[in-house]
Amino acid sequence: MTRRRFADLRTALAGLDSLPGELVRVREEVPARFGVSSRYARWAGTPAPPPTGPGPAVLFERVRPPSGKPGAVLMGLYGTRARAAALLGLTPAEMSHRLLEAVAAPLPPVRVWDAAPWDRSPRPVDLGQLPIPVLTEEDAGPYLTLGAVLATDPDTGVRNLSIHRMCVRGPDLLTIWMVPGRDLDAAHRAAIRRGRTLPVAIHLGLGPAVLLSSCCPSALVPPGLDELAVAGALGGGPVELLPCRTVAGEYIAHAELVLEGELLADRMPENPDGPHATPEFLGYQGRAHPLLPVVRITGIHARSGAVLQAVSGPGYEQSVLLGFGMEAAVLGRLRRLGAPVRAVHCPTAGGGQLMVVVQWEEKRSPAEDALVPEACATVLEEFRMAKLVVAVDADVDPESEADLWWAMTTRLQADHDLLVLPDREGFPLDPSQSPACSPALSAEGRTAKAVFDCTVAFAQRARFRRPRFTAGMPASPPVPLPPGAPPLR
Repeated sequence: MTRRRFADLRTALAGLDSLPGELVRVREEVPARFGVSSRYARWAGTPAPPPTGPGPAVLFERVRPPSGKPGAVLMGLYGTRARAAALLGLTPAEMSHRLLEAVAAPLPPVRVWDAAPWDRSPRPVDLGQLPIPVLTEEDAGPYLTLGAVLATDPDTGVRNLSIHRMCVRGPDLLTIWMVPGRDLDAAHRAAIRRGRTLPVAIHLGLGPAVLLSSCCPSALVPPGLDELAVAGALGGGPVELLPCRTVAGEYIAHAELVLEGELLADRMPENPDGPHATPEFLGYQGRAHPLLPVVRITGIHARSGAVLQAVSGPGYEQSVLLGFGMEAAVLGRLRRLGAPVRAVHCPTAGGGQLMVVVQWEEKRSPAEDALVPEACATVLEEFRMAKLVVAVDADVDPESEADLWWAMTTRLQADHDLLVLPDREGFPLDPSQSPACSPALSAEGRTAKAVFDCTVAFAQRARFRRPRFTAGMPASPPVPLPPGAPPLR
């Protein structure tokens, strides 16, 4: 893929269309209930259950909703790190640095007034007419899995754009799960204190810079910083906003589908009929919440031929979206500590959050032997989601699972290089973070954390030299792939 940034989802898909193997179009009609998820499962990637692996973005052109006409659903656009970064004209190794630059020099959005360039038209306020996928037979119902919610805090005036799981509970009703204390929850509580509802715009189908910025953790994009300003800097131009039609809010002009509505004070069960919600990004079936806030939809409008973008809970895509922001946040923190860190990688096996690989520059003194575990322990203490940190040297590829296991096998002695931090605040979606799995844990959502120091001691560097093969030899001709084989990643 050429080094070109794509401003919206349409241009991103057009760019992929010209690249063999990057975008698959499914033209047969499939049902929204299980039809999308069952076909995409083979490409979802770990932590989806095997057999699965990295694959193309998949555009289902005719997905049949419970009522209404078939519509398009996109899965897997960010299903590989290379493709996700390339949509912004970057390589995966450049993403952390570019995100840190965007946070340091944000570009605020701009208000525009003419919606005509986006060819938008109103839709009936009936969620049953949208091709919202149901992923498994245990799901509570159709879920918006990549719905990016834009709202403004009535106390601070600061916008927030964030992705939340939302379950369809009626023609105009959604339940929404918000992490307590995060920006959208704070804005909702501020509106309730004022005796008001909170106007929201839910976007389905956004440009890469906007969607990736909405997934950044608060450790990277702190409260008070507008995610849309980060997206503007990341995408190379300000995000354009239009006034909502039915609520006192605004929406992102290039979005494929927009659901306008109000976040109410009312609450209802996420699943009144059972214990499950929808699959979570760590690979397990999600648990339904007994009571969640409710969004009442007041208006729906869409671009002509709108594409509804969704994600399949566990899989590479959600891990990639979460991982880039986590990597930038950890890299920035370690650099502020003065640690000589070359790169940070959050593997998809850890959901892009729970496992962190830190690649160190070549050690310059014996003092850095102690600095490595100390700095890694800081990551575990300051980033609640982080559960495991693996430290490697500059000669180890942090994105290669084989290289990581090789380094762990040949450079780690468990009695010396393994540091355990017991009973720390963790993340309850990991089912092992429970006293039922370890009596040493004091409560649900607590966990033991660990640093695996796979770096070579300064004094022992001569014992661990990897071979260097002669450069300058002519390249071997590529081995042809069999017909229909997926492209190499």
